[in-house]
Amino acid sequence: MVDTNLAINTIRFLAVDAVQKANSGHPGLPMGAAPMAYVLWTEFLKHNPQNPHWFNRDRFVLSAGHGSMLLYALLHLTGYDLSLDEIKRFRQWGSKTPGHPEYGHTPGVETTTGPLGQGFSTAVGMAVAEAFLAAKYNREGHQIVDHYTYVLASDGDLMEGVAAEAASLAGHLKLGKLIVLYDDNRITLDTPTSVIFTEDVQQRFNAYGWHTLTVEDGNDLDAIRDAIQQAQTITDQPSLISVRTIIGYGSPNKANTTKAHGSPLGEEEVRLTKENLGWPLEPEFFIPDEVLQHFRVAAQVGPELEEKWNQSFEAYLAAFPKEGQELQRALAGELPDGWDADIPTFEPDEKIATRNASGKVLNAIAKHVPTFMGGDADLAGSTKTLIAGEGNFGVDGYIARNIRFGVREHAMGTIANGMALHGGIIKPYTATFLVFSDYMRPAMRLGALMEIEPIYIFTHDSIGLGEDGPTHQPVEHLAALRAIPNMTVIRPADANETAAAWRYAMTHQGGPVVLVFTRQSLPTLAPEAVGDNVSRGAYILSEAESDPVAILMASGSEVSLALEAQKLLAAEGIAARVVSIPSFELFAAQDEHYIEHVLPSSITARVAIEAGVQQGWERWLNGGRFIGLDRFGASAPYEVIYEKLGITPVAAANAIKELLSR
Repeated sequence: MVDTNLAINTIRFLAVDAVQKANSGHPGLPMGAAPMAYVLWTEFLKHNPQNPHWFNRDRFVLSAGHGSMLLYALLHLTGYDLSLDEIKRFRQWGSKTPGHPEYGHTPGVETTTGPLGQGFSTAVGMAVAEAFLAAKYNREGHQIVDHYTYVLASDGDLMEGVAAEAASLAGHLKLGKLIVLYDDNRITLDTPTSVIFTEDVQQRFNAYGWHTLTVEDGNDLDAIRDAIQQAQTITDQPSLISVRTIIGYGSPNKANTTKAHGSPLGEEEVRLTKENLGWPLEPEFFIPDEVLQHFRVAAQVGPELEEKWNQSFEAYLAAFPKEGQELQRALAGELPDGWDADIPTFEPDEKIATRNASGKVLNAIAKHVPTFMGGDADLAGSTKTLIAGEGNFGVDGYIARNIRFGVREHAMGTIANGMALHGGIIKPYTATFLVFSDYMRPAMRLGALMEIEPIYIFTHDSIGLGEDGPTHQPVEHLAALRAIPNMTVIRPADANETAAAWRYAMTHQGGPVVLVFTRQSLPTLAPEAVGDNVSRGAYILSEAESDPVAILMASGSEVSLALEAQKLLAAEGIAARVVSIPSFELFAAQDEHYIEHVLPSSITARVAIEAGVQQGWERWLNGGRFIGLDRFGASAPYEVIYEKLGITPVAAANAIKELLSR
C-alpha cells in the first residue's frame, strides 16, 4: 500500500513546481483540494487513460479551471498522454498545459473551463445527456449507459449566476448522476469570502432540490470517501458535497490567504512548504516511484473496464440490433440515412415567418434523428422549437426530447454545450429571442472556442418584431455574434433559405451554428433560386436584365426590400443585381473566384441593407452605402418602424443612384 499522504503531496508539489517554474498560475486550489481529488480519482472515477473518449466513462469537470495544475497532475499520474515535460511547460507557448483547461487540446479534459460557473453548468448538460440516453437505450439486464458526472467547483463558481440557473434546473430535473465537490476554502482571488459570500450554500442547494453533505476536514479521506458513497446512493437528486479545505495547504505564510490563490508561492515559500510537509527540496517535479505505480493502476484497470463494457455492448447489439445500431450512429455523430427526407419545400405564393418555417423543418428532422433534442427559454410558442408528439424532459420522463430550460438563457447555452460534449446527442439546440443572446454569449463563446456543434436558434431578429420596442429589438447582436471566431451565423431570407440553413447546420463541423429567424412573415423565394446556395454564404438571387452596374445586397428580412429596390431601379433603366448574404462566415470561406463572381470588384455602386448596425458589412461594401441602424429601435407596428427609420426600398434605390452619380 502506498502512503496516501505521499501520493497527495505528489499532486500538490507537481502543481507548486509547475506554477513556480512558469512564474504564473494558481497553486492554492491544487494544494487544498488534492485530498478530495485523490480519493475521487483513485477510488471512484471510472475512466480509461488509454482512451479518453471511451463512452461510458465517468466525466470529471474541473469547474474551478484556474486550478488547472490539479487536473494536469492527475492526468499525468494516471497515465494519460500528458508527459512530465508538458507539466514542466505549464502555461507556455504550444504546451498541452495551458493556463486553464481546454477541451480538444489536452487529453482527458472534458470541457474548457476557467470562466467561473461555466464548468458547473456544462456538467449539468452532460448529466442531462446521460439521463436521456440511459432512458432511451438501457434495457433490463443491459445498462449500457451508466456513468456519473463529477464536478470540482469553487466559491467563485457558486457565486456566478449561471451556476445558480443551472443548479436550479438540475434540482428540478432530479439529475441523480451529478455529484459536485465544493472546494469550500473560504478564500477568493481578492478577499476572504466573509467579505462577499456569507450565504448558507447548502441551504440554497437544498432549496434547489439537491442532496447536500458536509465534510468538515478536507484532509479526512475517510469522510470524503463516505460522502461520495452516500451521494451515489441518491438517485433522484444531484448531490453537493461541501468540503472544508485550506487554500495553499502546507504553506507556512500563505495558506488560508488570498496570496495563495493566483500567484506563485515564491522560491523561499516553496522551500518552506516542502520542508513543512516533509517533501524533498530537489529535484523539482519529483514523483516517487511507488506513487507513480499506484496512480498508474488506472492505466491498467481502465482498458479492462472498457473491454468489459464493449462485451456488454456486443450482447446488447445482439439482443437489440435496431437500438444498438442507432446508438452507435449517434455516438459517432452520424446522421441516419434519409434524415432530411421530409424537409419541406416552400412555394413562392406562401408568405411565412422564418421562425415558423424553421419549426416545420425542425420537426421534419426530428422524425428521423432520434437523439436530436433541445429546447427553449420559456418561449416555445414564439420560437416554434417544440418537437411535436414529444413530452418534456424530466417532467414526462428522461426519454422526452423537449427541454424546458425556463428563463435561464445562460444556463441553457452551457447545458447544450455539455450535451454536445457528452456525445450521443445529435446537434443539441437552444432557442430564445436574438436580443437575449447577450445572456448566452459566454456559453456561446466557449462553444466556439471548443469547436463543438450545438445549434443556437434565435428568433425575433430585428426591429421587425415591432410593438415590443427597443428593449426587445436586437440592433448590435448580429455583428456581435459574427465577431466570434469559429461561429457560423446564418440569417435566412425566407422559408426556403431556412430549410437550406437547417440542412447546412445539421452537417456542419468545427463549431456552433447560429440560426437567426424573423417574427414577421416574409415573401417566399423560388426554391430553384435558392437551391443549395445558402451553404456558400452568399449568391446571386436576382440578376439584372442587362449587365449590372450596381449591387444590392442584404440578409434575412431585408432581402425582400432589396428585391423591391431592384424593381424600382429597373423602372428607371438602372440594372442592379440582388445578392442574398445569409452568412458572412460561409461566404468568406469561398475561393476568390466565387467571391468575385458574386461581387465583381468592377461594380463599386453597392448598397447593403440590414436592420442592424453596419459593423462587418464593410468587407462586402467596398466603399458603398449601408442602409441600416445607428440607433436603437422603437415601439410601433414593424412596417411603421422600417419606414420611420429609413430602411426601405426607396432609400436603397436612391442610395444606388447617388453612388452612380458620383
